[in-house]
Amino acid sequence: MLQDECEIIEHLPFTTQDDTGARVGLVVLASDYTVEDEFRRLTAPFGVSVFMARIRNSPTITPDTLAAMGPLLTDTVDLILPGDRLDVVAYGCTSASVVLGSQKVSDSIRKARPMAIATNPMDAAFAAFRAFGAHRIAVLTPYRRDVNIAVRSRIEEAGFSVPVFGSFNEERDPVVAAIDLSSLRTGIRTLIDRHAVDAVFVSCTSIRMADSIAGLEAEFSLPVTSSNHALAWHCIRLAGRAEAVDGHGRLFQLPLVQVARRES
Repeated sequence: MLQDECEIIEHLPFTTQDDTGARVGLVVLASDYTVEDEFRRLTAPFGVSVFMARIRNSPTITPDTLAAMGPLLTDTVDLILPGDRLDVVAYGCTSASVVLGSQKVSDSIRKARPMAIATNPMDAAFAAFRAFGAHRIAVLTPYRRDVNIAVRSRIEEAGFSVPVFGSFNEERDPVVAAIDLSSLRTGIRTLIDRHAVDAVFVSCTSIRMADSIAGLEAEFSLPVTSSNHALAWHCIRLAGRAEAVDGHGRLFQLPLVQVARRES
């Protein structure tokens, strides 16, 4: 059977367009069900491009499993657009950022991306508290007690007060990702009914609540943020996008507050 001849035309001319928009890299836990979806929705109004890679981790959250991610972080960051520009790189785990320490997280990120600004949900939360002008923070987490102790200590070390701290005491990420809005609302109400606070922080990137922030703020008459909510906002601001947008709560109306550097 005869085959039809095919003319092959190679090296066709083409042109390119410059990509001058902000680029954010996000390291996502292998066990996380939530952060990718919420991050894309929160950053979409700003025209920020988000690129992600997943880091191997245990779906059971303990200090040991959190610390085990430390040696993997640099190589995971290097999987995001290898050799190309990233303006901001975020590590998407609040509790691991506490266990590893913010400096170690930043150093690990910069080994792969020395020109990028590094952040994580805990540092983003502190930036959010400062933007709110909040000092007394009600904290709600899904973590077990030893992780909670570390989180509370880190918040207080950063200069904030934690007059009330609540937890669902659930170690498994798949279960945490399924915690519903009714439970979150009840948890927040329990905390703020007991103490006067300036803001509410719900910790854990697996918690699904970004779309409900504005409604919760209206209900409780308090600023509210979560790990994903604060982290997305922080990345946007660090990438130089200063616009205020509606629908994502008070934080997305606010700029970063500059922190004076301490003299050594």
